[in-house]
Amino acid sequence: MNKEKLVCTNCGESYDKETKNFRCDKCGEPIELEEVKEGKISDGNPLGQTLLERYKDFYPSLSTENNFSLNEGFTSLVSVDDMAKEYGISGLFFKNETQNPTWSFKDRGTVTGVLRAMNLGYKKIGTVSTGNMATSVAAYGARAGLDTYILVKKGIAEEKLKPIAIYGAKLIEVEGDYSKLYDESLAIGHENDIYFINSDVPYRVEGYKTMAFEICEQLGFEAPDYVIVPTSAGGDIRGIEKGFREFYKLGLIDKLPKMVAVQASGCSPIYNAFREGKLEISRVADPETIAHAIENPYPPSGNQVLRMLKKNGGLALGVDDVDILKSQKKLASLGLFVQPASATSLAAVEKLYKEKLLKESDNVVCVLTGSGLKYTAALDEHDLDVYTCKLEELNDFIKKVGN
Repeated sequence: MNKEKLVCTNCGESYDKETKNFRCDKCGEPIELEEVKEGKISDGNPLGQTLLERYKDFYPSLSTENNFSLNEGFTSLVSVDDMAKEYGISGLFFKNETQNPTWSFKDRGTVTGVLRAMNLGYKKIGTVSTGNMATSVAAYGARAGLDTYILVKKGIAEEKLKPIAIYGAKLIEVEGDYSKLYDESLAIGHENDIYFINSDVPYRVEGYKTMAFEICEQLGFEAPDYVIVPTSAGGDIRGIEKGFREFYKLGLIDKLPKMVAVQASGCSPIYNAFREGKLEISRVADPETIAHAIENPYPPSGNQVLRMLKKNGGLALGVDDVDILKSQKKLASLGLFVQPASATSLAAVEKLYKEKLLKESDNVVCVLTGSGLKYTAALDEHDLDVYTCKLEELNDFIKKVGN
């Protein structure tokens, strides 16, 4: 296990270890691990490897002796040729992160975050979340045998609470200003020896690199032209971009894809700033969208995402709820049932196509971040057919509905 430095994403200040609030002490922006400059993919069959065994060279500061993997990662990349033709592009692919152990991409960042906590000797972990990350940390905390604390805002639906509680974590509904809970949790964690694996802490962001690594392998090391990522706090798109960057600098791919951060129009602080040519986000006062999983009015990595998009030549897009629901239904017609937040990636393809930003030679990857079973209340927004008939009439009824 080698020691890596942590570097501020804004001013470049370096640190030997995480700061108390996981941010730069000088400018307050996120810190991240320095780029890996040497490494290769481990030999062997990925069917017999864990994610971190296959890409261990890209995690030199993590000791993987603790084997608590739930076999996260290695998710499918679904190619849809007919839809690619519809949009006039060479290829359209969906990275299906619903296949992770807790049905979302969060497991990739949780496994590296928990591993870091264990490497540092922590016996307690936690997170602040009302959705995918809460479930993920609860599951991996249980698997690793750690005392786990999950902080959620008071009044969230039971549909979200019980899938967190089943893992046995200490699930605490917190009354008060939820926007202050992120920072408060880090202070509480420091006082009580709890390693909080919140949305943009460095070792969580590192875990998302593996999505880029897999995409490169699945496409035969031909990097796509666009990678579209539903974006909330911003840690996921930061990690994915970093993964492509490391592969590029090591010569494993010959170009970098343009990153596209897509947000729901009803809560789009990153898109709002990007559209106005700014490099700093402003808080969204009254967020309202069906895509609750990316409904973050003041994302902690927002400014860094804007800096990254500028450097990468990428884009930020906003899509409305009507288009999100249409895209959710369209994905379901392909056999891909995702939560509304995930459907924003396909809605972004529609927008890129209508604005004539796609070329015939382009290959586009859409990240599907989480399962539709995470938020079944959204099904009430669709006009869905359910038939009823008597048994003795079934044969005739099937013939009737089939015509």
